[in-house]
Amino acid sequence: MVVTDKVKLPDDSELITPELNVPYPVLQAASFYMGKKCEWERNEFMLCREEEKDARVCLKEGKALTACGMEFFKQLKKHCREDFEQYVTCLERSSGKMEFSQCRKTQAVVDKCVLDNLNIKRPYFGYFCETKIHDSQRPKPKYKPTEFPNALPPLPEGKPEYPSKFGSRSYFS
Repeated sequence: MVVTDKVKLPDDSELITPELNVPYPVLQAASFYMGKKCEWERNEFMLCREEEKDARVCLKEGKALTACGMEFFKQLKKHCREDFEQYVTCLERSSGKMEFSQCRKTQAVVDKCVLDNLNIKRPYFGYFCETKIHDSQRPKPKYKPTEFPNALPPLPEGKPEYPSKFGSRSYFS
């Protein structure tokens, strides 16, 4: 990609934010709770990215999402560390694919601890796939979507339509 002098790049000070420095098994084990806790920030960030089509505009939303994740892991460490570590260990050692089905007993203990101390109920299966409406306070994007004309012109009125020579195309689908 070529960058010209007209493109404004963010300063280093705008890009500096603490990172979530946790390994994959920890993210896998905490994904449901963290997704539920930081749902609003995640939706705001993803909406910004999709609407603006420019990652530089969404730095503030990205920082808010990272801060929410940091706060979540601090609270999880403070209240449920031992139970959560057992759950992560179970996920790592039970199968090569880190399947949840092998660790339902330790998961139930973590679910109870997170619900009691952090007030986060584990979402049901399919919760994150549901369609939701996100009410954002950000202004609407400035760009206008491009409208494309029809690729083929419509058939003239009164022109006879003949059946296809080789049958329906749905046969091949």
